[in-house]
Amino acid sequence: MAGPPNILVIMTDQQRSDSLGCYGADWVQTPNLDALAAGGTRFRTCTVNNSICTPSRASIFTGKELPGHGVYRLHDRLPDSETLFPERLRTEAGYRTALFGKLHVSGRAIEEAELHPRDGFEVYEWCLESCVSMDSRFNGYVSWLRDRDPAFLADLRARQRQVKHHPEAVHFTRWAAERTIDYIRERARRNEHFLCVMSLFDPHNPYEDYPLSMADRVDRARIPDPIPRETLPACARREREGSYLGAGFDPEALREMRFGYGASIAFADQEIGRVLAALDEAGIADDTLVIFLSDHGDSLGDHGLMVKGVALYEPAINVPLIVRWPGHVPAGHSATALAQAHDIARTCCAAAGLDPVRDGPFDTGENLVDLASGPATRRVAVTAYRNSGINRDNAYWSPPMLATSVRGPQEKLIAYSSGGATEYEFFDLAADPREEVNRFGDPDCLGRTLDLFQELAGWLQREAEFAGSRGGGGFPSSDSFMENAIRKS
Repeated sequence: MAGPPNILVIMTDQQRSDSLGCYGADWVQTPNLDALAAGGTRFRTCTVNNSICTPSRASIFTGKELPGHGVYRLHDRLPDSETLFPERLRTEAGYRTALFGKLHVSGRAIEEAELHPRDGFEVYEWCLESCVSMDSRFNGYVSWLRDRDPAFLADLRARQRQVKHHPEAVHFTRWAAERTIDYIRERARRNEHFLCVMSLFDPHNPYEDYPLSMADRVDRARIPDPIPRETLPACARREREGSYLGAGFDPEALREMRFGYGASIAFADQEIGRVLAALDEAGIADDTLVIFLSDHGDSLGDHGLMVKGVALYEPAINVPLIVRWPGHVPAGHSATALAQAHDIARTCCAAAGLDPVRDGPFDTGENLVDLASGPATRRVAVTAYRNSGINRDNAYWSPPMLATSVRGPQEKLIAYSSGGATEYEFFDLAADPREEVNRFGDPDCLGRTLDLFQELAGWLQREAEFAGSRGGGGFPSSDSFMENAIRKS
């Protein structure tokens, strides 16, 4: 196929980087994503812009850090003035465009009712989670299930997250994969350039929706134990005690969560393998840029923390990122350049041949094709949490909690503030990759700490010009809250 490449973006939700074989995980089988990495470039460090779905995804799809697009919290609205990169590909480069699965660039109460005017998707089969917003006219999964298995659909409506172990044939991940495969085949038949976003819900909690057929793909004996940590900043302690998932889980409960997490990843890997095979079968694999990433990670009990939130440790903010484009990206390469999730937008636009546009000082994404083999140009990666998540009461934290992480190649500074108090952590990631020892104030780390403080101060000063959720919000009504807390037997 002549001209720019097809583009396939595959996203998971809440997947930390150390959960794939190509990133060192020896306890879960991920042969297809490992093969994708072998055929392309794996970025060792990809830092998300925020540890919560909505702000992170707003960054991924706009190419901007949080102050650039104005989405700071879970239920914020992405301003109508913001343009998602699929819109540029559709209107400026003539791409056919499709979404199968999650978008979540605005809060779910907003997205279930209305389209973003500049999302750019011609085909929009949306679904945030299998049992969420089931009556939305945009919900493609429900429409598919209605024909595929009405009985399962009825059970899902009635029991929602209490339905465990969704069978392979009716799983959200299977739906997204099958619709993606259908789309790839149709566009290849028509010889049309396309952008397709396949966006999964797993391995997001709850951790028991995986098909039972995946159980033998996780080695229980090798599941790593959580990283222990007693002393935490006050904000992180509040998160630990008031997490929406619950608190006080014993080691066996954590092991079961990790097992389910791994089984969900194994199933996603299987279905992603089917999608990648469809590219091969259509004869367009060499003409397709494939990008795989997640929107944020999951603490899974590390440091005594669950899921994600204000504590910006690596399990929550470092995600897998794999880029494959034969002839353009080195195969089997492990890139050391600091990547960020919002680099996806600029990468896709550049591949499509679009002129780069910088819309303000926080439109800072870089081209991953250049970063894969060229010099590292980003000095630090910044993650900003601005009271972004919810607590066990399905409310934002009061008093608000803020955190900013500035990550260099081998070190990280985190600043926390709430109720007028400020605390800092500094980690030497080369010597302490598990972030067990806070070395803030250590004379041996003074120079590197000051370097990161300078980066932090400059970023915060720029942020002050843009602060605030400019699009407003749309918090769900209390009768539509999801039951997040895990029931203890």
